[in-house]
Amino acid sequence: MGKLKEEIIQSLIDQKEIFGDELFEEIRLTKIEQPAEKQTDENIINEASGDEEWQNAETLEQFEAAIQNCTKCELHKGRTNLVFGVGNPNADVMVIGEGPGAEEDKQGEPFVGRAGKLLNDILKAINFNREEVYIANIVKSRPPGNRTPMPSEMQACIPYLIKQINLIKPKVILCLGLTAAKGLLRKNETLTNFRGKVFDYINGTKVMVTYHPAALLRNPGWKRGCWEDVQAFRKLYDEIMQKQN
Repeated sequence: MGKLKEEIIQSLIDQKEIFGDELFEEIRLTKIEQPAEKQTDENIINEASGDEEWQNAETLEQFEAAIQNCTKCELHKGRTNLVFGVGNPNADVMVIGEGPGAEEDKQGEPFVGRAGKLLNDILKAINFNREEVYIANIVKSRPPGNRTPMPSEMQACIPYLIKQINLIKPKVILCLGLTAAKGLLRKNETLTNFRGKVFDYINGTKVMVTYHPAALLRNPGWKRGCWEDVQAFRKLYDEIMQKQN
């Protein structure tokens, strides 16, 4: 009974992650332009904690070195490694997840293990290699028990992510899961309402949202929806690149 109860609880958590409070809302896949809330990202960076070394970093390497010992939220107390991000510093594509898990915390790299392998497979299916994109998370330290980051933890860490985006200047961003979408776009929607839409972000960057690979591992039936999402994401990327060439 104990194992069954855990599976039921995890299933409910997954449903909450995917559909929020409206579990049976019809999925709409029509792509529309819908701007995120008015961005004040430069203000978020500048007002994070006054004039700090990381705010003046000109490269990802300088930035990563400057925040290695961050203690802005309680998550640092259980941290083995700060999980900064990995990939091409000049990437046109950026992938953003929720936060590090146990293996990520151990290795100091986002999306390793089973979820990381599935993400690699998803990227490969739409003709991207892991090495050519940049992968990061909303928070850079592992929440205990892989729980969802608390609002205060996300608020403490989001200036770091915005700084990364400003340094990388991606053309498109793919958010994995509801937490990543809410954290980046600052909109309180269900994943159903996020999916199938294109959001405007800073510097002309476009954002789309799909399922988190860890949720797909527990619920293979959601892979079809993810496939539709990432096909639309690839089409968006191709359209943007074609316009620029």
